[in-house]
Amino acid sequence: MGEGGCAERVLVVDDEPNISTLLAATLRLVAYETRVAATGRAALAGVEEFDPHLVVLDVMLPDLDGFEVARRLRAAGRPVPVLFLTARDTVDDRVAGLAAGADDYVAKPFSLEEVVLRIRAILRRSHPEAVAARLSQGPLRYADLELDDDAHEVRRAGKPVDLSPTEFRLLRYLLTNAGRVVSKAQILDRVWNYDFDGDGRIVESYVYYLRRKIDRSGLPLIHTVRGVGYTLRLPRGHE
Repeated sequence: MGEGGCAERVLVVDDEPNISTLLAATLRLVAYETRVAATGRAALAGVEEFDPHLVVLDVMLPDLDGFEVARRLRAAGRPVPVLFLTARDTVDDRVAGLAAGADDYVAKPFSLEEVVLRIRAILRRSHPEAVAARLSQGPLRYADLELDDDAHEVRRAGKPVDLSPTEFRLLRYLLTNAGRVVSKAQILDRVWNYDFDGDGRIVESYVYYLRRKIDRSGLPLIHTVRGVGYTLRLPRGHE
């Protein structure tokens, strides 16, 4: 339930009626208020009219693709979380989704249970009351990297770095564990709030894209420890 005890609203966008109908029926069954759209432009209009808490968005749409819909939502200042549904599951496609501001993605064919669990996880971590409940401990700093939670800003060597909400949460988690190696399972639990065995590839994709933004200039700070996980630290010899 959302604020005031009202059902949370989910907009389902897919041009395949059998998928959108089945998803909408399932979400209504688990108490989400649900509306359906079949095109990218209908999705943009639906966000304005329905004001959803989350959009389940197919990538392959007949007019605007899902990536473009997400980009237009972000450009219009609409920070609504987006869960992509995609039959395209290459690294390039996942990176394109992250660049457009995706909060998560599910590859087709998918299980309805997995979609519901991912929706619950996204909504749980995006609730305003959950954000307000975080204790403010001032900016997090490591080397020339700084994350200011209150201002929701990241800077590297004094220059601002533009991150999506999920990238911001991932960087915060790495910063609070600077010098330690954290596993994919730990990241899924703490960044995505998954209470099931999530797909570790989403972590790989977000780490890859976050590294491209954070380590674009200067010494690399985000490192992969093969077979173990990821760590944020200076390269060996530069500590």
